[in-house]
Amino acid sequence: MEMRSHKILFVSCLSLFNVVNASALAIDLPDTARPAIRAVRIESDLKLTGKLDDPRWNLAQPVDINYEFIPKEATPARQQTLVRMLYNSDYVYFGYDVRDSNPSAIRASYTDRDKFFAEDWVNVVLDTYGDFQRAYEIGLNPYAIQGDLFMSGSNEDANFDLVWESAASFNDHGWTAEIAIPLKSLRFPSAPVQHWNIGFFRNYPRESDVQMAWTRIDNDNPCFLCQTGRVEGLENVQSVNSVEVLPYVVGQQSGALVDNTNPASSFQNGMFRARMGGGLRYAPSTDLSFEAVINPDFSQVESDAPQISVNSNFGLFYPEKRPFFLSGADLFQNQTQTFYSRTINNPGAAARAMGEYGPVTFEYLAASERNTPFIIPGEETSDFVATNLTSFSNVARVRYDFGNEDYLGSMVTTRNGGAAHNYVGGLDWNYKFWGNYYFRGEWFYSDTREINDTTVFSDTRRFGTTGRDAAMNGEVYEGNESLIMLRKDGRDYSFNAQYLDRSALFQAQDGFIPNNNLRTATLQQTYLFYPDKSLIDRWGVSLNTGLHFNREGQKKEQWISPTLNAQFKGQTNVTVRYYALDEELYNGVQFDNVHRTEIQINSRPVNEFNLVFDGLFGRFIKRTAPVDLGE
Repeated sequence: MEMRSHKILFVSCLSLFNVVNASALAIDLPDTARPAIRAVRIESDLKLTGKLDDPRWNLAQPVDINYEFIPKEATPARQQTLVRMLYNSDYVYFGYDVRDSNPSAIRASYTDRDKFFAEDWVNVVLDTYGDFQRAYEIGLNPYAIQGDLFMSGSNEDANFDLVWESAASFNDHGWTAEIAIPLKSLRFPSAPVQHWNIGFFRNYPRESDVQMAWTRIDNDNPCFLCQTGRVEGLENVQSVNSVEVLPYVVGQQSGALVDNTNPASSFQNGMFRARMGGGLRYAPSTDLSFEAVINPDFSQVESDAPQISVNSNFGLFYPEKRPFFLSGADLFQNQTQTFYSRTINNPGAAARAMGEYGPVTFEYLAASERNTPFIIPGEETSDFVATNLTSFSNVARVRYDFGNEDYLGSMVTTRNGGAAHNYVGGLDWNYKFWGNYYFRGEWFYSDTREINDTTVFSDTRRFGTTGRDAAMNGEVYEGNESLIMLRKDGRDYSFNAQYLDRSALFQAQDGFIPNNNLRTATLQQTYLFYPDKSLIDRWGVSLNTGLHFNREGQKKEQWISPTLNAQFKGQTNVTVRYYALDEELYNGVQFDNVHRTEIQINSRPVNEFNLVFDGLFGRFIKRTAPVDLGE
């Protein structure tokens, strides 16, 4: 009865907040009311200099980035920015004339890709299917350092990298920039006339972090893509029968002194080792592609950023950085991460097909694995097991888009290795209503037959009260999980209410599921305020509350955490979070009054100085034996 009463209280509070905070509905502009830029066709390629000095740029009528939307909304832009668009059969080009009344104040540096977003930059947002579902974000700073992201709904994937060219140049009235995007790098419909949505943006960091747009942006409308403009005149850009081949051969030989203690010792070479493989990509049209790799070489992929694992009882999540798995990764993403491409650790071969036809998008991935990893979930801990076992995985995904940000999808994952298997399948959806409310959900079912070999992994910890344990002893079981989410995104008030139910025997071996046997209800609410003529551009207060039970109805944790955030002038952001209530039952021990405070400061008052501080102070549970509460 305790769990039921908490649920009733949670839902009642949520309903009360919805009634009290009902706000004006955001309305998307009809297509004819949105501004348009005309793309002008040229017959040969442009040579990028960053100076807009090719006379063909004058053939295009520029559009002006007219409006500021951060920190002020729908006010005239503080500086002028003109944008032009050209194209030919191979490239689409964008030219920016970025005016600045004080060029000496421009903030820019030579930095890594995707690391300049606190500086001056311009970008273009391309929704090439014109359905307000997904878009490319492509931008650069005044030194032509590139940055690109992939937008899907309200999510942005910073690991996404596109192949494109850029150049930029300073001048006495600001700076100019040129972008050339190969059409073969983009996915778009196979149609003689293209109907793309497009947005142009500029970041202007001075006393405040100012962002400006070509179109009016209503911050109370969470559909960012719905507020972009249109492209006119883009015709006959179909790229058919594109074939790319990328083979590689690697040789290695090492040697050493026969006797390390004797400098005069002879040097002996080891055995010469060679490795070869490659990749193939075939795109019969712009909206259909096939790709395969054999014995792929991922040695040039960026290394993972270090993460702190001290006192952590669950596995750490590392983002995907391998290009083969990044392509089309947005379609496989969901809230519960039932697919995690890094569980395909060392593939001998992999293949993928992906396409989009009207409102239907699909993707299929198959891979043979030489070193199969396992994430064995649990109620209070998980285990990661690296093996030399082989396996074969299949992942199939289809999604039907039926409105601005609305969709219904299905995904199936399978992993087979010998007599063992793990099959997962289910549905997910997103429905937007009343302008800025979202109803999202997922339901998945799993069927698992374990490896029957306790030398691979043996542990007596139990999966709840099911009678099954974590050891790989050939057990067979089924599980399920469900997620229900109601969210409102608004300028002044936002909330996110979520309920997650995952059985003790649910496993997704091709996914990232470190914990199971849980029922969790959370509610996060945020109020934002925008002072006029103040040292603060924006400040807000948030409240995060939650209850966590296991499937047997035992309360595992409850928390209340208020947060205060302020965006000051001088590019300074301060966040203070206090865990006013945090009670947890861990390893059979009840811990109360686990109070702690987190302080985050990020300040860049001038381009040459950046301060980052992140501190966490208070009481913490020591999660290694013997468990205890310390400071």
